[in-house]
Amino acid sequence: MIYFLSDVHLGSLLIPDQREHERKVVRLLDQMKKDATAIYLLGDIFDFWFEYTTVVPKGHTRLFGKIAELTDAGIEVHFFIGNHDLWTFGYFEKELGMKVHYRPEVVELYGKRFYLAHGDGLSTGDAGFSVLRKVFHSRVAQRLFALLPPYIGQNFGFAWSRSNRLHMKSEEFKGEENERLIVYAKEFIEKEKVDFLVFGHRHIDLKLQLRYNAEM
Repeated sequence: MIYFLSDVHLGSLLIPDQREHERKVVRLLDQMKKDATAIYLLGDIFDFWFEYTTVVPKGHTRLFGKIAELTDAGIEVHFFIGNHDLWTFGYFEKELGMKVHYRPEVVELYGKRFYLAHGDGLSTGDAGFSVLRKVFHSRVAQRLFALLPPYIGQNFGFAWSRSNRLHMKSEEFKGEENERLIVYAKEFIEKEKVDFLVFGHRHIDLKLQLRYNAEM
């Protein structure tokens, strides 16, 4: 069995009981363990993550223990970076055994072609977000941020994330023509044959039949 999970935003300051939220995620992974051959984490698993060379950010102990348990048992755990947790530089691979993906990928699972991505940056139309995304992916910006003491960098990151989510527009479904990821998906399947497109990012539960028997 293949499982997909995204956008649980562990550590979010908007979640009243962060410890219980983490426990729920761990219990879900424990259920997956019973029959999983692979688990795909499609970004924003963490509300903010910045990896330092010699310092592990505080928190997520139960999650990390469970992921290590899964990979030690031979279950593949794939991590696709999101827009909240893209700053990972080797810890997940070396210590937890995850396979980290820094860009969207087409993978074959059980004879079907899956296009997998977090979903940020795929669609056009938000110039401000596009500029911000380029800054976040800039090596120069990452190195400058790494110069901040962890307690300053972490506090800033979580505060920024909280402010961003408080001011973001409604997460309700806007209709096919207004959902940028759906527009992108329709354009993508015109260029490449896939059976399924799996995204996170939008925080909506949606299953959609597209052309050429593709599903989103």
